[in-house]
Amino acid sequence: MPDETDYETQVRDAFPELEAIADDDLREQVIEAWVLALERGGWRDVHDIPYAWNIHEVDNVEHVRGTTKVALESAEIQREFHGADPDEDVLVAACLLHDVGKCYEYVDFVDEELVDPDPTYCSEEIPHSISGYALAHEVGCPLAVQRAIPHFLGEVPTRTLEAELVKSANSASSNAITQATMGITLKEWVAEYSQTTK
Repeated sequence: MPDETDYETQVRDAFPELEAIADDDLREQVIEAWVLALERGGWRDVHDIPYAWNIHEVDNVEHVRGTTKVALESAEIQREFHGADPDEDVLVAACLLHDVGKCYEYVDFVDEELVDPDPTYCSEEIPHSISGYALAHEVGCPLAVQRAIPHFLGEVPTRTLEAELVKSANSASSNAITQATMGITLKEWVAEYSQTTK
């Protein structure tokens, strides 16, 4: 296991989909956002972040990777079947960052002892899609990537093709996880447990 302070290696190892980002600068921005989030959240390992505050059987890495894979498959179908042209770099970067904000939001919901969460950033008060957007902005990701990160509150008025792909892929991965771990649909999970609908 990498040293707990070697977040960059952890992120590179956790997300092989980073290699699908052709733009070197964008790939490094995605890594930088994750490193900042892990440092500020006080996490020891990227795999310690749960998928959801009350679902710890699946980690956030598995969900983020699943979302990215579903989005890429969907984008390929859109190209071949519908003649659409989603930007793959934007799509992969946004998928990989869509839940980076959980590093801030979920610090109060883990049993593991965290290193030292920074209270400036870490709180369940800000939904992870908003803090993820802020992280992407902070590290200089293009606006197209930033706009595709908020995925469940309708925060961005004009949705792009890439944003819709992230949103639908997130739902597909989330439905699979809630079904496998709790035997319920994502809609049922949101109605019962979502912190943003209370």
